[in-house]
Amino acid sequence: MTFSRRQFLGSGLLAGGAIAFAGVLPANAREWDDYSAHFVRDLDSSLPNIPLRPDDEAGWKAVAKNYSVTSKITNLENAYWGIMARPVLDEYKRLTEFVNLENTHFARLKYSETYTGIRETVATFLNVGADEIALTRGATEALQALIGGYNKLKPGDTVLYADLDYGEMKTAMSWLKDRRGAKPVKVTFPEPTADEPLTEAKILAFYEKALSDNPGTKLLLLTHLNNLTGMIIPVARIAKMAKARGAAVILDAAHSVGQVHFDLKELGCDFVGVNLHKWVGAPIGCGVMYINKARVDDIDTYMLKSPGSNAITDRIDTGTLNFAAHMAIPAAIGFHKKIGTAAKQGRLRYLRDLWVEPARKLKGLTILTPDDSKMVGALTSFRLDGVVTTKANDALMKHLLDKFGILTVRRTGPDAGDCIRVTPSIYSSRNDVEKLVRALKTITESGHSW
Repeated sequence: MTFSRRQFLGSGLLAGGAIAFAGVLPANAREWDDYSAHFVRDLDSSLPNIPLRPDDEAGWKAVAKNYSVTSKITNLENAYWGIMARPVLDEYKRLTEFVNLENTHFARLKYSETYTGIRETVATFLNVGADEIALTRGATEALQALIGGYNKLKPGDTVLYADLDYGEMKTAMSWLKDRRGAKPVKVTFPEPTADEPLTEAKILAFYEKALSDNPGTKLLLLTHLNNLTGMIIPVARIAKMAKARGAAVILDAAHSVGQVHFDLKELGCDFVGVNLHKWVGAPIGCGVMYINKARVDDIDTYMLKSPGSNAITDRIDTGTLNFAAHMAIPAAIGFHKKIGTAAKQGRLRYLRDLWVEPARKLKGLTILTPDDSKMVGALTSFRLDGVVTTKANDALMKHLLDKFGILTVRRTGPDAGDCIRVTPSIYSSRNDVEKLVRALKTITESGHSW
């Protein structure tokens, strides 16, 4: 049975503007995939010819019409989460009405079957096994379960992480001292300069030295695309290096899935946390925990419940989920796939380069990511000379918003000091990032006075 969006909504969910459940829901991965495909097919008339060139302003303007965005500001802070495309939002609203109407009748009797189908659809999207993933409320929840649950550590083993890793993950790695008797070690990334940008070779050398200096390392945290500066690291080669030295690798892929075109399996990491509400465009509260099925026993069941279970779903307990949010994931995946990850990545990097290239020439301003296309996506941070404190960067962020109407965000975490992160979205325009360049030019020419 094929399962179209109209069939899903017309046969069961929508009747004269109200929801009248008829017991019709996609029951497995194929039906959810059919639903997702039909969902996108219904959108074809509102989307331009795909794939789009990065500089096709008319085409990307047509894509942007699928997003409802406030006109109060120019939003260049799109890394917190990604807003849903309007068709996905509409679907989420319908599903919320459905869940609200059917309540526990659906949750108790039908959701388990629904969850299985959604899980299989997500697994297909990520190119992993359905028995290797569990749906979560976000990457943070997934990674906390992976870090806290990793049971191969012995007292005195080193657990290694870096200053550019996500704050909550650094906290979780530090907690392993109390949890497992481990020895947490934080290493500091080299800072780029105008004359010496970071390269993949330098990043590989950095991790090789970190592992050599800490030969007792048994667990390494890597962040594919970090949230502080936006740099992408060569995960597959670092993971191979770490494994050869006897260290397991946990990967934070919160920002890379949907923003960067890659195959999760090819990264060679057995434990991964993913967000679907950032660059895939699912509702807030959608993430994934991945465990290579050959390594599932290396992660404790949640609070040691279900001892002996080899099910990944027993490695996390999210409580009562937002059912509608997770049921909207196939629609979000469908919309995302219609645009294409590679096309998204090209557009986002194009918008990033439009502001970074002129900003690099401004006196007293340092761009914290390289220009190598393999090492950057949408996110890029900058730092003004001498502006390193949280207070000073908060003031700069406020000045950009109050004076120029541009929303950015201060990031704390790099050992060299705070910075300002800039993140366009696929609804952003060339004018948006050029507006930022003018603002930065004014600020740097004024001697950083604000």
